[in-house]
Amino acid sequence: MQLPLEYKYSKEHTWLKLLEEGEALVGITDFAQSELGEIVYVDLPSIGKRFKKDEIFGSIEAVKTTSDLYMPAAGEIIQINLALKDQADLVNSASFSEGWLVKIKLIDSTEPEPLLDSHSYERLTGRL
Repeated sequence: MQLPLEYKYSKEHTWLKLLEEGEALVGITDFAQSELGEIVYVDLPSIGKRFKKDEIFGSIEAVKTTSDLYMPAAGEIIQINLALKDQADLVNSASFSEGWLVKIKLIDSTEPEPLLDSHSYERLTGRL
């Protein structure tokens, strides 16, 4: 499992990539997508909706199961990945790049600090 070192990770298997000016991309980890299997649908929130840390912000449907998506940091949705509407399997093939889910404006830019680094996330998943 390859984990980008500059990303932060939640125990609920979402990642957060900090961008400029208090914005961040959110997606699910490679571990999560591999556990789910073939992704067929992603239900994402509307732009402008605000979420608290660890709040459910959508769901992801695989062939055999559906799983809730948990926000890794409090934020307001400023963009959703429209490509997932027609290509939900991007989450499988490119979970850390083209398969991102939402872009948020962080409500508290210091909040991502409690998230896990790549090494800690690998320990959590037992994939060290």
